[in-house]
Amino acid sequence: MQKSGDRYVAFDLEYARRVIEAEADAIISVKPIVNESFAKACEMIHRCKGSCIVSGIGKAGIIAQKISATLASTGTPSHFLHPAEAVHGDLGRLREDDVVIVLSYGGETDEVTRLINLLKQLQITLISMTFYSNSSLAKHSDVVLCMGQMSEACPLGVAPSVSTTCMLAVGDALALTIMKARQFSVEDYVRFHPGGSLGAKLMTVDQSMMFRPGEKLPLAGTSDTIKQLLEETDDLKRHGSVMVVGEDGTLSGIITDADLRRLMTKHGRQAFDFKAGDVMTADCKKIRADALAAEATALFHKYRIDELPVVDANNRPVGLIDVQDIVTIKVVG
Repeated sequence: MQKSGDRYVAFDLEYARRVIEAEADAIISVKPIVNESFAKACEMIHRCKGSCIVSGIGKAGIIAQKISATLASTGTPSHFLHPAEAVHGDLGRLREDDVVIVLSYGGETDEVTRLINLLKQLQITLISMTFYSNSSLAKHSDVVLCMGQMSEACPLGVAPSVSTTCMLAVGDALALTIMKARQFSVEDYVRFHPGGSLGAKLMTVDQSMMFRPGEKLPLAGTSDTIKQLLEETDDLKRHGSVMVVGEDGTLSGIITDADLRRLMTKHGRQAFDFKAGDVMTADCKKIRADALAAEATALFHKYRIDELPVVDANNRPVGLIDVQDIVTIKVVG
C-alpha cells in the first residue's frame, strides 16, 4: 500500500501480472496470421521500389511509427504518414511505387477511410493490419492481416493494450522476416546506426581501421633491408609499424617503431643493413578484416600492443588497425 496525498492507495499487483499474461497470450494467439497473406505482404514490401509507408491514428499510429522505424533501420526504406495530415499536404509524401501499411483496430475510423480513398485514387498498394475482416479497411486492401477480435486488458476493456501489443508483434515479424530475406548483415546494421553504442560495438575491423581498400599499405618483404623498408614506407600516413610478408604475399611478421629504436640503439648505422625477416616479430598477433572491432580491443588489452595487422581469409595483409582507431569510434572492451 502506497500513500498518495492524504490517502493510501492499494495497488493490485496480481492484476498487473494478469495484464502481462493477457498480452503474452494474445501474441501467441495471433501466430496463425503468419499465412499466405503474410507471405504476400512480405513479398510486396520486399519488392517495393519506393518506400514502405506505415500509417495509423491514435495508439495504433504510435505503433505504426515504431514499425516504420524498425523497417527503416533494417534495410527497408520507410516513413510514417499521419492519416489526418495526409489530407493537409502530407499526401505529397506518397509515390505510385510505394506500399502503404495501415493499422486500425476497427478499420472504420474517419481519418482511415479518407486515407483509403486517397490511396485508391493514386493506385497505391495497400496492406492492412486490423481486427475486423469485414471492415472498410479490410475490404479495400490488397492484403489483409486480420488478427480477429480480442478483449483489451484494461479494467474497462477499452484502452488499447492487448491490441496494440499484437500489432507491434506482427509488425516486428514483418520487418524482421524481410530483413532476413534481404540478408541484412551486421555491417549493414552498423551503417544505419553509426551513432549508437550498439552500432559501435558491432563495427567490424574493416570499418574501423584507417586504411581503406586499395590504399598503399606499410609492407616490406622478408629480404628487404631496414634501409629499404624505411624508404618504401616513408610517404605513408602511418609509421607505427610495418607488416612483413613472404614471397607468397602472406603475413610473416611485424616490425614496430620500438623494434627499430632498439635495433638502432644496439647496432647504430649497421642496423640499416639488417634484413626485415631477421628483425620482425614472427607469428605476430593479427586479426581478420571481418572480425568485430571489439575483438581487436580485447587483443590490444590482453597483449598490451598498439597495432594489429589485418588479414584476409588467405592471411594476406589488407590493412592495419591501431588502438587509436578503436578509441576514436568509442569501442571499449
